[in-house]
Amino acid sequence: MIYEKLYERDLCDHKNLDRVHHLEGIRLLNSGQFFQAHEVLEDVWREAPVAEKKFWQGLVQIAVALHHHSTGNLVGAKSVMARAARNLGPCSSEWQGMKIGQLKTLLEKWQEAVHKREEPNVPTITFVDC
Repeated sequence: MIYEKLYERDLCDHKNLDRVHHLEGIRLLNSGQFFQAHEVLEDVWREAPVAEKKFWQGLVQIAVALHHHSTGNLVGAKSVMARAARNLGPCSSEWQGMKIGQLKTLLEKWQEAVHKREEPNVPTITFVDC
């Protein structure tokens, strides 16, 4: 399957990414500007190669879920975050320079906190040294 082959690539092989938009979307997400992050990452997702679409869709969904949570829409936040976690599920722990394994762990903790009606820590994306 094309999607599975994506995760076998060198984690520092960024040639297929529109680095400016991809990094801007992640910067917005990490700074709590979830709606704006969703807008930028959605453009990256639309332009991504077929093999990468699920991954980028997962990042868009994280931004949407966090936006829903920030506006008090807990049902929407939980639903969209669950879809994001499924889309990122097959991803390796480090991909395209991002620590995706760490992100998946943070998403699980976020989901647990929201389920318990506790204030969750906002998951952020960090990068490996390339």
